[in-house]
Amino acid sequence: MEHKINEKSKQYYPLVLIGLVVAIFFSIIYSLLNGQADISVEEVSQILLTKISGGKVGSLDGVASNSAVNIIWFVRTPRVILAVFVGMGLAVTGAVMQAVVQNPLADPYILGISSGASLGATFAILIGFGTASVFSQFGLAFGAFIGAMAAAFGVLILSGIGGRMTSVKLVLSGSVIGALCSSVSSFIVYLANNAEGMKTVTFWAMGSLASASWNKLGVLSIVVVVITGFFLFQHRILNVMLLGDEAAITLGVPLSKYRKFYLILAALLTGVIVAYSGMIGFVGLIVPHIVRGLTGSDHKRLLPAAALSGSLFMIWADVLSRTLISTVELPIGIITSVIGAPLFIYIIVKKGYNFGG
Repeated sequence: MEHKINEKSKQYYPLVLIGLVVAIFFSIIYSLLNGQADISVEEVSQILLTKISGGKVGSLDGVASNSAVNIIWFVRTPRVILAVFVGMGLAVTGAVMQAVVQNPLADPYILGISSGASLGATFAILIGFGTASVFSQFGLAFGAFIGAMAAAFGVLILSGIGGRMTSVKLVLSGSVIGALCSSVSSFIVYLANNAEGMKTVTFWAMGSLASASWNKLGVLSIVVVVITGFFLFQHRILNVMLLGDEAAITLGVPLSKYRKFYLILAALLTGVIVAYSGMIGFVGLIVPHIVRGLTGSDHKRLLPAAALSGSLFMIWADVLSRTLISTVELPIGIITSVIGAPLFIYIIVKKGYNFGG
């Protein structure tokens, strides 16, 4: 029966990828058209054609106001592109982490990486690091990245004590490091006498794509594309990880070495994403589960579909955060939690669900 399901998923896999690409394209168009400002399809088309071609195709003569150009090109377009890369990175990292720790509940946050990034960002915000002249633009990102990497190395050191690193030791070490980072973050916030900084920390901790801009997309897009591309070629090792340590030893695959390397890459990717979008939960947990039901557990098919599905999910989460309440923008982390929590409960209570099958 399982063999028939895998064969069926292989047969329809190209259609799944094509369907996801088409859905992402139309979702991007819908995202650009919707917001508090009402801008027509014709104006959006003219603005995009003119800006993308550098003025060689189309013109801005038919655009009603200059504010429409600014909204589409400098606000909505970078934001939807940021959503694409953030969703892609979180979904792929979630799928990889689930294989690394052999735990279907794993996501980019289970190993304490996000808590470390949160600690670094909280420290940067409350001491005014982001306003320093040298780091005026990347202060928050730098703090979150350093925090994520420090947490990852802490997990590696702790899980390596007393012998060979295992998936169980990784999860336990991640829980300890995550709790420690969270408590230190709370301590810093408690002692800080900075009302504006505390407000920024609170909003950032709930996740947002509102800070998207063209000059911030460069670093994020490169990191996401490079690390995602690397993981796409690691499907054989990831499949071996699903079999367990004993099977890997029989096959001659040193899982401990790969776990360390994958964890460092996951920390790098998660740290950069958290730095630019804040804490966005459930994407790396839910998306791989849903995709696994469509493509099977083979990472050769799972990872590309998860990357596209993560982008699609994040685009629509951002649309809802901007349009659900007309007078205010909701933090995107609230949207992903509201959507993800019921799906996660369904996955837990659904009978017959097996990780990797």
